[in-house]
Amino acid sequence: MSEQKGFKPVPGAIDAPEIGVGMLGYAFMGRAHSNAFKKLPYMMFPPPAIPKLVALCGRDEKAVATAAHQFGYQGYYTDWRDMLADDNIQMFDNGGPNDTHAAPCILAAQAGKHVFCEKPLARTAEEAKGMLDAVQRANVKHMVAFNYRFVPAVRQAYELIRSGALGEIYHFRAMYLQDWLIPSAGTPWLWRMNKEVAGTGAIGDLASHIIDLGRFLVGAEIKTVGARTRTFVSERRKADGSGMGRVDVDDAFAAVIEFENGVLGTLEGSRFATGRKNYNVIEINGEKGSIHWNLERLNELEVLWVDDDPKETVGFHTTNITEGHHPWIAHWWPPGHIIGWEHTFVHEIAHFLDCIVNGKDVAPWGADFVDGYRGAVVADAIVESARTGQQIDCSYD
Repeated sequence: MSEQKGFKPVPGAIDAPEIGVGMLGYAFMGRAHSNAFKKLPYMMFPPPAIPKLVALCGRDEKAVATAAHQFGYQGYYTDWRDMLADDNIQMFDNGGPNDTHAAPCILAAQAGKHVFCEKPLARTAEEAKGMLDAVQRANVKHMVAFNYRFVPAVRQAYELIRSGALGEIYHFRAMYLQDWLIPSAGTPWLWRMNKEVAGTGAIGDLASHIIDLGRFLVGAEIKTVGARTRTFVSERRKADGSGMGRVDVDDAFAAVIEFENGVLGTLEGSRFATGRKNYNVIEINGEKGSIHWNLERLNELEVLWVDDDPKETVGFHTTNITEGHHPWIAHWWPPGHIIGWEHTFVHEIAHFLDCIVNGKDVAPWGADFVDGYRGAVVADAIVESARTGQQIDCSYD
């Protein structure tokens, strides 16, 4: 400790409990979640809890050891069963591929660990229901990482709708478009193209997000689904040069939905939308106004009110959701200084830790496994409607 004149040591540690974290997966989502765990204590101050990065888990020992060192974990495992037997871990974060969601989450719940799982919760509704039953039996906290609920502009839209500012809601429309699978991109065969591992393609990857945003913002369950799907490229070369891999999931989908409260909606998703990188757009039309939001401009909320003076305002006007009174912004920068995609993970994990240490419910602001299961029911309905050509009624047993 410095003995320099005038130096005064900082008082004791932050007065918050530690939560030991065990993470499965170290790729895209492992990186995003780890960044949030490290940033949370000093930005979401005072934090509800201090994430203690106990262990990272992955099958490739060299890769997981490197990632554990890079992200700041105390150690690593190559078998998630071993990791879930570690008593130093109180929270299990599952960022693995879709086929590794169910069994590890169920075992984690049985071990008394709180469970945070990436989307989609499962490959099918049946699989998701088994996970929901497990966490409810174990009485642990459970959350699905639908991080777009934690975009300040989306939460602001939620609050406007709940306040009645839009009046009766007529329409919900959403599209989630990417282009990383178009032939010119040269993307090789990946697990996301394999039904056994992924469950579905664009449906699980993209529809899961906009289904959840629809349920969250409209505030009602989806009652019926009519859909079509397409697979544009049926084979791709494997990255290791071992031959061709069969693509047996959807590349794109389009669906017409009806909510239980009568709202009419459309959902569209594609990984073949040339020129679109991460184009997640929602629009809600109501009796008194409309709201439009685009993930690629995530700090902006476009709003139209029917009683606006046409001499003053023509069409939608854009508001930067960066004021200190907007959701979460007080933790970040002065007004007009935008935040990014990665900050949504900080917000959602802070919410989950608050629920753990203070006994709060994850819902309605966060998506719990009930939400994950009900979203999976809708995803299954999209698959079934496309297969049969029939409209499908959603049943949430």
